[in-house]
Amino acid sequence: MRFGRRKLTVETDRLTMRPPQHGDFRDWSELRRESADFLQPWEPTWADDHLTRKSFTNRVYWSQRAIGAETAIPLFIFRRTDAMLVGAITLDNLRRGPAQSGTLGYWIGAPHARRGYMSEAIAGLVHHAFLKLDISRVEAACLPENTASRGVLERAGFKYEGVAQSYLQIAGRWRNHVLYSNLRADRRGRTDVG
Repeated sequence: MRFGRRKLTVETDRLTMRPPQHGDFRDWSELRRESADFLQPWEPTWADDHLTRKSFTNRVYWSQRAIGAETAIPLFIFRRTDAMLVGAITLDNLRRGPAQSGTLGYWIGAPHARRGYMSEAIAGLVHHAFLKLDISRVEAACLPENTASRGVLERAGFKYEGVAQSYLQIAGRWRNHVLYSNLRADRRGRTDVG
């Protein structure tokens, strides 16, 4: 199924997720800045211009191109009660044909952590991917010691699949990651698989 020309929005009970817009710069840069110590141990090293308007503008244009090309769904996560930006989530590396899969990435601002927002966002985007985009497999990876991220994935129905050696550069060094996946028709653990 194609993304379509209508505005891409995913809604859950407490959240609205939509692509970043130029007007989000101030909220995004402030949330990232105040959450830097919380986020940087788990992310690739931030470029010197990471929090600049120019860098953000490039991010918005990349998002628009990725959605248009149907290669990724980058979304900002807003709390519905007050439209406050709480984080972001992206379904990236969308592969069609026999794979029908994508890779999930996400971050939550420090003031909004441990309130269930990311669990809700992941569940909402995975549901959207399975039902609206006909994706069959959503993959995710995190550092083995990131117990919060592992818990979020497991609560969202992701299952542990193994370890990928030197998977990504995080905080300036190549790091192993634990791999998880969520399958639309998950039969893992069942004995009646034919």
